[in-house]
Amino acid sequence: MIKATQQQELQKEYPALFDIDSNLDRLVKRIELLSYVNPLNIEKEKHRFFASKYTKEPEFKYPKLKFDPYKLQRLFFSQRLERIEDESIRKLYQDVIYYYANMIQCIETIGRGKNFYYNSLRAFGTPTEKDVQNARFILHFKDEPSSVDMDKVFSPDDAKTYFEDYITRYNFPLKIRFSTNIAAEAMVSNSSQTLLIKKNVKFSKNQLLTLANHEIGVHLVTTFNGLDQPLKIFSNGLPKNVETQEGLSVFSEYMGGALTLKRLKELAYRVMAADGLIKGYSFADTFDLIHGQYKLNKEEAFGITLRAHRGGGFTKDRLYLSGLRKIYKRYQNEEPLDVLFTGKVSLDYEEQIDHLKQLGLAQPITHKSLSFEQKLNTNKILDFILNNLK
Repeated sequence: MIKATQQQELQKEYPALFDIDSNLDRLVKRIELLSYVNPLNIEKEKHRFFASKYTKEPEFKYPKLKFDPYKLQRLFFSQRLERIEDESIRKLYQDVIYYYANMIQCIETIGRGKNFYYNSLRAFGTPTEKDVQNARFILHFKDEPSSVDMDKVFSPDDAKTYFEDYITRYNFPLKIRFSTNIAAEAMVSNSSQTLLIKKNVKFSKNQLLTLANHEIGVHLVTTFNGLDQPLKIFSNGLPKNVETQEGLSVFSEYMGGALTLKRLKELAYRVMAADGLIKGYSFADTFDLIHGQYKLNKEEAFGITLRAHRGGGFTKDRLYLSGLRKIYKRYQNEEPLDVLFTGKVSLDYEEQIDHLKQLGLAQPITHKSLSFEQKLNTNKILDFILNNLK
């Protein structure tokens, strides 16, 4: 963590940079995409879809915007980047502005079908042929026998207690809130540093360990590491940070002994669902692929289909598997991982982060992910799969 005196000295040395960084921080706080793209009426539409024998397309409703998209975009582009003398840093902040301007367009077009989908493509891309091949490779493995650890017997209150106990291993606070309007069973809100737990669902023992390693061990660790940096850009997120973040998070599940073949298949289904979007699949088509052809149970198939089709076509989920592959390869090559915990950063900007470190504008990390200190995975099938992803 940077000391107050160091921070003051840096602000004196780079006044324009800190001014722009502070301005962007205020603007970014208003545009957390996941708080807008999760439908408000998931349960109602799920019941309607099931009652129609999987034929009626869900009609999702979304939160209203709390900002004027045009005015907010104008404020982003009004930043006078020419004041930043260092060319590498100036280019980084230019990329950041383009990235968040696109996030605004994503949020503005939620629920507008192809309009949202095309904005999503710009932000998160679409699965490559290699991604699809990796997903199919994973899906051809036979399911492992179920164990008692996979039985969903724990309530949201039990989950809250579990996470409160888990956080005692870290020296940062944990805020927990229950929610009905999230697609995942749990997720971190970066802007409020809060762990959201889905109401009205049950959790398994394995799921709690998975979520603890994923959400607390990476998403919250990088949130608080980012807040400890001199520049707010690290806590708000660099462009293309999602693939790196989710890759680290799933790898944390692996290192923490929580990753299962079932979970790996879930990531593969997400790739197949995202791939279906570019082929023009409807919600019912994607559900049929996952439930009808791959025989995943209807509740889980609905969840995967929802995640891909929310907003009008959301391709973010295709990045979990590709991110895991990249982080696993890096680990196998014994390349350092600490730099990726500097904040919400991306592998693509490692060179720029090193440059900021040399100038004192990026600091060594305060918090480490505990799962990375140990390798608890004992599943040889997972090792075989991860070693053979293309």
